[in-house]
Amino acid sequence: MDSHQRDGQAMVKPAWLRVKAPQWERIGAVSETLRDLKLNTVCEEASCPNIGECFKAGTATFLIMGPACTRACPYCDIDFTKATRALDPTEPSRLAEAVRRMNLSHVVITSVNRDDLEDGGASQFVHCIEEIRTLMRTTTIEVLIPDLCGNWNALEAILRARPEVLNHNTETVPRLYRRVRPQGRYDRTLELLHQSRKLFPGVFTKSGVMVGLGETNAEIEQVMRDLRAVDCDILTLGQYLQPSAKHLPVDRFVTPEEFTQLGQVGEALGFLQVVASPLTRSSYHAAEVQKLIAAHPERTIHLPPKVL
Repeated sequence: MDSHQRDGQAMVKPAWLRVKAPQWERIGAVSETLRDLKLNTVCEEASCPNIGECFKAGTATFLIMGPACTRACPYCDIDFTKATRALDPTEPSRLAEAVRRMNLSHVVITSVNRDDLEDGGASQFVHCIEEIRTLMRTTTIEVLIPDLCGNWNALEAILRARPEVLNHNTETVPRLYRRVRPQGRYDRTLELLHQSRKLFPGVFTKSGVMVGLGETNAEIEQVMRDLRAVDCDILTLGQYLQPSAKHLPVDRFVTPEEFTQLGQVGEALGFLQVVASPLTRSSYHAAEVQKLIAAHPERTIHLPPKVL
């Protein structure tokens, strides 16, 4: 057990995980846009450590249908104690306006889990994609979706709206699912990615895994193999950070060198893109996917002509 593993004492965050607190002058413009349009971001709701870097760069991962979630995953900082609300029909147009104001070339849309809705909120994803296509036709779109409780008709509806990237996070290794993701299912996650590839093979598929929750590197590598078995294109690997004392504790801090090694394993397994580092999050540097899109013109999404 190295010096950054749990030994009965409080875990001390290593130097490679320390980031400067974001300064208002760096994030103010993005924050003002979000407040003006009454939008949520996972950057803020989930206490992402990269918020300063991303907001400074003029990017954000929009969180729709929230901020309340119908699941209580013990690693996540998104609120599950508030009552869910009816879907807001103006949210998609407000989100599209934010994309226009921020002049985003790539946008990531995610959501809370909405198990209270028959389609898991798929229709709201569709409306958001459609509104963005209307205002910002060349913006590439990534959707980071929940498991939709295995509703593949709902998944197909999202895919028919033609996002460039369909992202669904695996989060952890199967042995830890009951503890980390008690309302999720490892096999359902893999099946969602498999169905995405089968239904719309032109859409890039993506998944993310947190490390430092008690898994072994061998288990992580098996997850990578499982993801490649369903032809997942893009993998993100990042360090789990405990949002508060009430959340799951960190079991160990994985070194940058280990992340490099895991990333090399992923590349050898055939992922088209692997992003692996302590501060990597599912949508971190997500615009890098545009390089993949350029490199794979056979998977280009052809949109119908714009109606004037």
